[in-house]
Amino acid sequence: MRLGINLGYWGAGMDADNLAVAQEADRLGYDVCWAAEAYGSDAPTVLSWVAAQTERIDVGSAIMQIPARQPAMTAMTAATLDSLSGGRFRLGLGVSGPQVSEGWYGVKFDKPLARTREYVEIVRKAMTRERLTHEGEHWTLPLPGGPGKPLKLTVHPTRERIPLYIAAIGPKNLEQTGEIADGALLIFPAAEHLEETALRHVRAGREKAGLTMDGFDVCPTVPLALGDDVHALADMFRPYTALYVGGMGSRKQNFYNQLAQRMGYEKEAAEIQDKYLAGDKQGAAAAIPHSLIDSTTLLGSVERIADGMKAYAAAGVTTLTLAPAGFTLDERLAALRAGTEALELAGLA
Repeated sequence: MRLGINLGYWGAGMDADNLAVAQEADRLGYDVCWAAEAYGSDAPTVLSWVAAQTERIDVGSAIMQIPARQPAMTAMTAATLDSLSGGRFRLGLGVSGPQVSEGWYGVKFDKPLARTREYVEIVRKAMTRERLTHEGEHWTLPLPGGPGKPLKLTVHPTRERIPLYIAAIGPKNLEQTGEIADGALLIFPAAEHLEETALRHVRAGREKAGLTMDGFDVCPTVPLALGDDVHALADMFRPYTALYVGGMGSRKQNFYNQLAQRMGYEKEAAEIQDKYLAGDKQGAAAAIPHSLIDSTTLLGSVERIADGMKAYAAAGVTTLTLAPAGFTLDERLAALRAGTEALELAGLA
């Protein structure tokens, strides 16, 4: 099992620290460094900055939002980043959610599965450097009846095929991801529930495409915190979990809330959402069961973290992306180093 890191969103006051974390991960032999975007920092700019100041670690978008860019623009960005980084870029895509898609980008959040499939088709074709033509429900290239003509990408990516990941949570999206992508970006993964909540759907998609799980990258993001008091460490992630389970999306369409329900927390997920949407964020955080946080993070001593890593590897994870937590840079770097130590202790390095 390989290790990655996720720097999250830029601009949260820890930007200089984030670069130091990425550089230390590069030195320690981590496989990939991911960066996110929502409606603040954009992922490609951050990744180009990190790639310019690291040597070996891959850089990946987790995610570049589909409603934010035309697919040909995404292909251009991916090819440019792969070229500038010397073949170290991984393209992670996702549809985001209805609030961001429609509120920030002005793009209707409709038919997300069909839109994703078509988007990936165009991006892949553009990056082959063939002349780009496409006739679909959401995009037609070139536009008919006008001056447009089929063009081909002029930038040469370092690799013939840039790895393409999709952020997936729901069963249908997971199945399609298995069918059309090289990897799945997962969030809130509990090792004991990973097969039922994610991998069986991914596997079905692979089988539909005549493929196996060989070479497919199962890549969940897992917060990591080092220390003696597991309950105190878990409390650090209560606001983060409450935000996603309670407030990331609308009452009717919150993918993270639905995931918590599929893991057996139906009543708790409803209470968290009710309190969060009513403005009681502290109450929402307090309503999160300790077991939900503990099963979706790596907390405690190096030995306990190693046991958690063994469980993820046994469940089918191939790249475990860590989000090292701490109140200071030194604490985050210590957590990062604990990750490699735990991997070795678990016999997974």
